[in-house]
Amino acid sequence: MLRLTDIKLPLDHADGAIEAAIRAKLGLGKDALRGYTVFRRGYDARKRNAILLIYTLDVEVTDEAAILKRHADDKHVQPTPDTGYHFVAQAPAQLSHRPIVVGTGPCGLFAGLLLAQMGYRPIILDRGKAVRERTVDTWGLWRKRQLEPESNVQFGEGGAGTFSDGKLYSQISDPKHHGRKVLAEFVKAGAPEEILYVSKPHIGTFRLVTMVENMRATIEALGGEIRFKQRVDDVLVETDSDGARHVRGVVLASGEQLRSDHVVVAIGHSARDTFSMLHERGVYMEPKAFSIGFRIEHPQSIIDRARFGANAGHPILGAADYKLVHHAKNGRSVYSFCMCPGGTVVAATSEPGRVVTNGMSQYSRNERNANAAVVVGIEPSDFAEFDNSGSVLAGLALQRALEARAFEMGGSSYDAPAQLVGDFIAGTPSRELGSVQPSYKPGVHLTDLAPALPGYAIDAMREALPAFDRQIKGFAMHDALLTGVETRTSSPVRIRRGDDYQSLNTRGLYPAGEGAGYAGGILSAAVDGIRVAEAVALAINASR
Repeated sequence: MLRLTDIKLPLDHADGAIEAAIRAKLGLGKDALRGYTVFRRGYDARKRNAILLIYTLDVEVTDEAAILKRHADDKHVQPTPDTGYHFVAQAPAQLSHRPIVVGTGPCGLFAGLLLAQMGYRPIILDRGKAVRERTVDTWGLWRKRQLEPESNVQFGEGGAGTFSDGKLYSQISDPKHHGRKVLAEFVKAGAPEEILYVSKPHIGTFRLVTMVENMRATIEALGGEIRFKQRVDDVLVETDSDGARHVRGVVLASGEQLRSDHVVVAIGHSARDTFSMLHERGVYMEPKAFSIGFRIEHPQSIIDRARFGANAGHPILGAADYKLVHHAKNGRSVYSFCMCPGGTVVAATSEPGRVVTNGMSQYSRNERNANAAVVVGIEPSDFAEFDNSGSVLAGLALQRALEARAFEMGGSSYDAPAQLVGDFIAGTPSRELGSVQPSYKPGVHLTDLAPALPGYAIDAMREALPAFDRQIKGFAMHDALLTGVETRTSSPVRIRRGDDYQSLNTRGLYPAGEGAGYAGGILSAAVDGIRVAEAVALAINASR
């Protein structure tokens, strides 16, 4: 099998154009082409009115060796790599203690799934509820202003990724093609097969719910155990005669102890009490940079026209997205994050008396507004304004302070503070909405957003928005809406681990995923879950 890359064709090419392009590229005769499959399809929209589709194709031919020899200097004609997944181990017949996975977000779910597929029968714990119960609780905040601290956008089966755009692409290095394994498992669980080949696959919230349930059923069928409403309140750590620390299990909120020598900590970026507990238990961690800002909403039609021109609305292209960066004069970087085409801004707090925003889309991406976070990078040195103790956890204090301030600015009712972009740039409080209607539920309170963030962040964003408008016409339109605050862009700490994926100072503890500071988004978190599961399996087998 040969892999052809960078095959470019017009957006509305004829049905036989791919085959014709293959024949022309390889110089094939009538019977030399046996077949082909599309491995990936992307697009080049730099020329809005002449958009090209870009294909990566796997091609079967009659004389592969001769063609490779003829195209030896062409990097776009290569043997097809093996992207299939190969298990690194299988569980021994007898296990002294089953591995434990804490968290059922993308990382924990895939760590548990891989361990189950290898026969290790993991015990998977989540402080929240099963995904459908969790969905009811989440809607309770959005519709009734009732927050369930243990069951919300952040906590529960599926993790924060369940209430998102369901993006399944990443820029991580993936030499072992673990991302392909993730996509294949989603397809097995009910995702459309197109996620295997489109360049920016996504699923959407409602479809993710069913897939998460199907993955849970697979884990259980393979001997794994998933227990909801089981918050881990402590870890059991034993110190040997040489002073080395070893994990020996976990303690649940109920007081029950579960014994294990291998514990995966995939707790997500919002498990603040768990961060504190691990820090108190001496698990090595350090503060980490992250970003803060607001959600911005525009009519999706404006983004479509700016990106696709006359091709806006084309079914292959779908709703347009964007990715923007600006380096402000004060040294801060401002960038768009977690862009949700045709989506909604959602309430994403997990603690009472705080307001946090996030973005979400369904598979159809057909809501009237586009939204994205516009955020400013901050460093641990910025945390001292909110906690000058020098604590590793000072970033949590910053997040909590901004979220509490947003709660007050919104009226202390879980409404979010909001401001029109034109008023924000001018430094004028907003009094009434314009053409862009907010999608945030429960609702928004128009105000001046300047007090919501530190001054350096406000200054950088006021400079960035007009710069973004030069890239996407209409981005700084007066009626576009900013809603605050976005503080959960990534974890404020990194739970350091070594090359064996174990904690630097606590053997058998495996920090994983976004909460540990090793992923950002569904795909990268799931890939990290696979890598950690492999490390656990190899460690268990090596200890026997």
